[in-house]
Amino acid sequence: MVLLIGAVTLVSLLWGVNQYVEVRQQYEDRVLTMAESVAVMETVQEALETEDPSQILAPWAETLREATGYEYIMIADSDGIRQSHPDPAAIGQRPDLDPAAVLAGETWTGVEHGYAGLTMRARVPVFNESEEVIGFVSVGILASEVQLASIGELPLIAGVALLAVGMGAVGARSLARRLRAETHGLEPREITALLDGREALLYAIGEGVIGLDHAGRVVLANAPAQQLLRLPEEHLGQTPAELGLGPEAQAVLNGTEPGEHLLLNQDGLILVCTRRPVRVRDRDGGVVVTLRDRTELTRLSDQLDGARTVTDGLRAQRHEFANRIHTVAGMLELGAVDEAQEYLSELSLATSGADAEIAASLQDMTVAALVLAKSVQAAERGVHFHLSALSHLPKDLPHDLRDDLLLVLGNLTDNAMDAAGPDGWMELMVRQHGGGENAVLEVRVIDSGPGVDSAIADEVFSMGSSTKDLSGEGRGLGLALVRQACLRRGGTVSVDTEDATTFCAYLPVRHKVGPS
Repeated sequence: MVLLIGAVTLVSLLWGVNQYVEVRQQYEDRVLTMAESVAVMETVQEALETEDPSQILAPWAETLREATGYEYIMIADSDGIRQSHPDPAAIGQRPDLDPAAVLAGETWTGVEHGYAGLTMRARVPVFNESEEVIGFVSVGILASEVQLASIGELPLIAGVALLAVGMGAVGARSLARRLRAETHGLEPREITALLDGREALLYAIGEGVIGLDHAGRVVLANAPAQQLLRLPEEHLGQTPAELGLGPEAQAVLNGTEPGEHLLLNQDGLILVCTRRPVRVRDRDGGVVVTLRDRTELTRLSDQLDGARTVTDGLRAQRHEFANRIHTVAGMLELGAVDEAQEYLSELSLATSGADAEIAASLQDMTVAALVLAKSVQAAERGVHFHLSALSHLPKDLPHDLRDDLLLVLGNLTDNAMDAAGPDGWMELMVRQHGGGENAVLEVRVIDSGPGVDSAIADEVFSMGSSTKDLSGEGRGLGLALVRQACLRRGGTVSVDTEDATTFCAYLPVRHKVGPS
């Protein structure tokens, strides 16, 4: 309002000044026109050439002055002697001001002090037929009349100014109410503090945070979210589809319902998302999605599961060996030495045979240890485990290849044991085809379980997809990780459900960057 009043006041002053200038110019034109009209009249020209011009011009000029309403009309001869004047005593005298310029043929207008006070006047020379100056005419009007004429416009200026201020006040109040409604009644300093706090909070946390409005446009995304989703710099105001995000990311970000532990595969990263709808005064305010990168955590968890499997297998073997030793000790106490010796020979052949078979086929000790532990784990669960005779794996695998192979073996064998169940069976084949950098590892797992529905065979490798109970966080990751490991190296993974359920994965020895 202060700015509005200041602006209106300034405009009003400029308007008033401009109006005064226009009125003054109009009165100057009027007196000049009147003076020129008098100067060209034959009565004036003829009278100035007589011996006593005042006898004609004095009454004539006074009659004209009264008829036109001017303050005075004065006519002087070529010597500058007044021949007419509103004050009869001034006739026959010289003007107070030097008339040399007008007697030289120049026209003059301006404001001067005369006998009537401050007047606006015009002086015009009078020419005869020979174009000689024979006198001049001076016409004047009080300057106060010009001021009064200008003041007459002030009510209009003031009225327009008051109207502008009134309309501005109504508009300012409406704008202020709308701004307060939009800002929830917060003052500018409060909004600044809130914005600074939000920016500090969003960019201080390690998790990715991305917010979308009710139209599905991105309105905020902190640095971790931009890195995890590979967002461009100009991402604000665009939808996930316009940003080039995949269908899985669009489904997570465009959802309107709350969601916990939503899994998203984004460029080889495993993201766990939490979606929260935003309500602002019972209106849809969009959604806020938090993103957590669980890629490394999941891989470390799988490696830990493999180590735990080996440990459990060793623990089971220890219990089994303890039972067998107790059995042998009992036989010896009973004096059945021959039976104890025969029992030990059978156990040695069976144990060494199984271990030797795995060690002979799988020369990489880490992989062999995992397979042995899985066979013990399968025996504990009542699942018949069989390593295919076609299995063959050289020793000293590359570190990155061994990690991916352990990931694939661990997940596929665990799924097979779960599917087969007690009294079921499963078969594992691990074989390297070819040699050198062009070699490819094949992992084939067959089980006697109920199988996978052919309708969802292609979906079991998707993030979050599982045939098991998905109530816990982290379900549906195993096969998705297997798929990522294969695609990352340029390989493939597939499932066949015709006879028995068969999962087949191919891992190239040479690392190839494939689609994630």
